[in-house]
Amino acid sequence: MKTYNEYLDLVNKAIAAIPYPDQPSQLYEPIAYTMSLGGKRLRPVLALMACEALGGDIYSALMPAIGLELFHNFTLLHDDVMDRADVRRGKPTVHRRWNDNVAILSGDAMLTMATQYVSRCEPCHLPAVMELFNRTAMEIYEGQQWDMDFEYRHDVSVDEYVDMIRLKTSVLLGCACRLGAIIANASSKDADAIYDMGVNLGLAFQLQDDALDVWGDPTTFGKEIGGDIMNNKKTFLLINAIQKANGDDALELRRWINDPEAPRDSKVKAVTALYERLGLRELSDQAITKYNNLALESLSRIGMNEEAREAFTALITGLTSRKS
Repeated sequence: MKTYNEYLDLVNKAIAAIPYPDQPSQLYEPIAYTMSLGGKRLRPVLALMACEALGGDIYSALMPAIGLELFHNFTLLHDDVMDRADVRRGKPTVHRRWNDNVAILSGDAMLTMATQYVSRCEPCHLPAVMELFNRTAMEIYEGQQWDMDFEYRHDVSVDEYVDMIRLKTSVLLGCACRLGAIIANASSKDADAIYDMGVNLGLAFQLQDDALDVWGDPTTFGKEIGGDIMNNKKTFLLINAIQKANGDDALELRRWINDPEAPRDSKVKAVTALYERLGLRELSDQAITKYNNLALESLSRIGMNEEAREAFTALITGLTSRKS
């Protein structure tokens, strides 16, 4: 097994080598800009790691893995328009640097490019790979719709939220792992287990992301802290706060939620303090640990050598204790 940085280097070189047409520049420049912003490249790295761990040739998985990264960034491009986000990975979002229409159309082009890259696998694997990719894409769209629906509901449960992030975020990590397994000709048992590992890792990852949006360092997190609070996003933290707050805390929370003109610094500081009074930082840590452990349990069921198992163990524990 290679190190994470060695897989990352392979992925980044492949992304840097993507050929973009010169014209129309307003279509392709935002795609190149988006893909140049970096990131963990977690999804393609997971695909390559899974492929190698299960006995496959990682180079046969490289182009489909790049397709998953293109798809992931397409979803972010459109999410940023819907969320009115200004910053992504420390840089202006596409709709801020250009405009909404450019972001939407460039995102559409990225989706088509993603499909083209995902399909660049051996013909014998193509039906399974494309069925997995298309099913995952539809699940992600469903998750995004649930996320938007939750904006207008005040009775969202924690279980509903976890199912939403499973669809919106986690299934793509599971998809990356299963894609690598398919290309490695792994057994159905191992493919199922490594998919489950990816999904549980994704749940822990998103819950950690929720926490970092409140308590993270903006210099390492890559985007402005407190965005979820300002947008009243139904995160694990806000849903639990609504359920647990009583008396003055409940009145204060409703006041901040219902005030569209609230100053950013005041609202973020006050809601963060309320979360801390309600013990939500500790509750969040417990939930992250739960899904981290479920990912490790799934990992234990996969037939791979100890070197590969140790590499995945280090990745899972590292991601769920990250600061960015």
